[in-house]
Amino acid sequence: MNHRKRGIAFWLLAILLLLAGALLTGSPGRTESVQEAMRDAVLHDTGRISLFGLKEVNPGMISAIFTTVILLAAAVLARLLIIPRFQYVPGKLQLLLEETVGLFDRMAKENSPHRNGFLGLYIFSAGTYIFVGTLSELLGLQVITIHGHPITLPAPLSDINAAIALGCLSYLVILSGGIAGNGVRGIWKGLKEFSLPISMSFRLFGALLSGLLVTELVYYFVRLSFVLPVVVGVMFTLLHAVIQTYVLTMLTALYYGEVSEHIRHK
Repeated sequence: MNHRKRGIAFWLLAILLLLAGALLTGSPGRTESVQEAMRDAVLHDTGRISLFGLKEVNPGMISAIFTTVILLAAAVLARLLIIPRFQYVPGKLQLLLEETVGLFDRMAKENSPHRNGFLGLYIFSAGTYIFVGTLSELLGLQVITIHGHPITLPAPLSDINAAIALGCLSYLVILSGGIAGNGVRGIWKGLKEFSLPISMSFRLFGALLSGLLVTELVYYFVRLSFVLPVVVGVMFTLLHAVIQTYVLTMLTALYYGEVSEHIRHK
């Protein structure tokens, strides 16, 4: 009981100290309106970055390149250093890798029992990219814009172009499943779901961008810019990483299984 009272007293004291810090925090001297801050977070009009001096790109492009390099390096290291040491009785790291791969493999087999080899590979790759790419936002990596201002790299899929690309790629995978399962007739079966790339793209973009905008708003207002953005940013990032990974991979597996199912003649 004494430990519980001490714990409650500790958290109350911490909350009071954080509240006092928030009230005493001075103005950061904002030079732009909240509308301009939100617009730049979406369109990146003033936050563009030079790509090796060749072209001006959105910061999401830099995040995408960084995430891809990290995933490829991790895959190479895992293949060379970890997988050859796998044992019959798995250790913690081996168990984690096997369960992660098994999760997507089971998802593919349950939703597409007739054709699931390539499906399992794709949803594992797409899910890993979404999850790691979203979590990369927590690193707080900063780059310099073309105007000389520092900017924190966002999640790759908070850029509408990246979200559309992944949505269209998932749709093409679904369409390929229809062709593999039913030939030319599978094309018509897949084309009936023409709204999929739009819904997938804007679902990813809207969900990931919402977390970015909420964090921007919290940072913008002086009274909320003390400690709270850390909690809000981590919470939204973790939730979006898990939820969006599950949603896109599950939808892709469901529609792939539906269109690749063999059409029986009556």
